[in-house]
Amino acid sequence: MKSPTPPAPAPWPYPRWIAHRGAGKLAPENTLAAFRVGASHGYRMFECDAKLSADGVVFLLHDATLQRTTSGEGIGGHHDWHHLSQLDAGAWHSRTFAGEPLATLAAVAGYCLANAFMLNIEIKPTPGLEQATGKAVAKEAAALWTASSTSPPLLTSFQPEALQGAKEAAPDLPRGLLLDTLWDGWLDVAGELGCVTIVCNHALWDETLMATATKAGMRAMAYTVNDEWAAERLLNLGIDGVITDRVDLFAPGRDSV
Repeated sequence: MKSPTPPAPAPWPYPRWIAHRGAGKLAPENTLAAFRVGASHGYRMFECDAKLSADGVVFLLHDATLQRTTSGEGIGGHHDWHHLSQLDAGAWHSRTFAGEPLATLAAVAGYCLANAFMLNIEIKPTPGLEQATGKAVAKEAAALWTASSTSPPLLTSFQPEALQGAKEAAPDLPRGLLLDTLWDGWLDVAGELGCVTIVCNHALWDETLMATATKAGMRAMAYTVNDEWAAERLLNLGIDGVITDRVDLFAPGRDSV
């Protein structure tokens, strides 16, 4: 009896090279300033982190807390947007960016859509709000991109509950499971969530894992790739997406380093 033919990977509209947190080493991460710096180096796709304010505004912030990357304190998701919008999200990086505000997903979408850029939105919930955040991010993203010919945003998360919320709110938006370790059952969970890609810590990728993803009909993406040796290894494996901080090192149009 013949083995079933593996599913063909879904069409892949995204570029191989993706700027992490906008260009979060050369500019304050997850701000519009970082997106502009990434764009100035030729990048056409950006990764960012999205969560909910206390009053339901989707905004960009990686950490649960505000201290590292803003002038504020406490858990970001516990503050309303009016308070968050007054914070300085640039001075921690350098004087050049002092006064740069936090960005809403709506503002980032406006910038990307105006320039035909693509976006990978990592759903980064405040602990305890995984499914609600997934739903809110997906619903807003679907509305923001509804009339655009630009490829829809790719929604990713380490939290399956967040991806489940996204699936329920906007089933047509593509989803990807983020993995720092290959925990038991990850492939089944990715399949149940309808993921089109697996986004792994770059050190996890090898020929066996690549074959597993391909057999499941999923694309392969890697984070956060900042060294030439790591990029070359992944490109030789046939990686579909490379998320990097080093927009100054890797030219986004090339397939080799």
